[in-house]
Amino acid sequence: MAPKYHRVLIKMSGEALAGDEGFGINPSVVEQICKEIKRIALQGVEIAIVVGGGNFWRGRYAENMDKASADYMGMLATVINAMAIQDVLERLDLPTRVQSAIQMNTVCEPYIKRKAIRHLEKGRVVVFAAGTGNPFFTTDTAASLRAVEIDADIILLAKNVDAVYSADPAVDPDAVRYDKLTYEEVMEKQLKVMDLTAVTLCRENHMPIQVFGLNDPKNLVRAVDGEPIGTLID
Repeated sequence: MAPKYHRVLIKMSGEALAGDEGFGINPSVVEQICKEIKRIALQGVEIAIVVGGGNFWRGRYAENMDKASADYMGMLATVINAMAIQDVLERLDLPTRVQSAIQMNTVCEPYIKRKAIRHLEKGRVVVFAAGTGNPFFTTDTAASLRAVEIDADIILLAKNVDAVYSADPAVDPDAVRYDKLTYEEVMEKQLKVMDLTAVTLCRENHMPIQVFGLNDPKNLVRAVDGEPIGTLID
């Protein structure tokens, strides 16, 4: 089966890399995810990735801290995760480049749009780190921004739940599962998919979002193949 999409941006949480441990990086979990990413790449799909940093740092840890400082710390956490993904992908013989929105030339490239697109065209995976490089913006917004900039076909939003629900299904047994939503419905219903800035950016640039669970890493391949999993927002 030929993949449905040619160029995708995968957005995954930092917590996904921690597995059941909930903190830090679980090497076996990262390897399992990266093997599925390689399967996608072998289908000829161009892959960009944005990863969060919640397995190391979250804003709620910084109650009495300056918000900008706390956000910069979160950006640095995403660089750690990006480098971990790069290391595993390259051990799987998949060329990978990390591009950071905050310059740190000793460990990775600075984000340059044209260079990122050239890497993708050459079959390299590009991992975008450090969010947008600005405080007060989430990695969801970074994912939307980068997806639009590189002209991705879709954002594959890998989460801890298998779809978008009207409420947390772990708390509310009556939560309604959605197979398809519009951007407007996401905003009107205040569904906790991505932050409002990210959803608005996707709406204004007609960037579809496929939300699905990463509990089964094979869902990445299913999403790229266009199988009806999770929730499609467009």
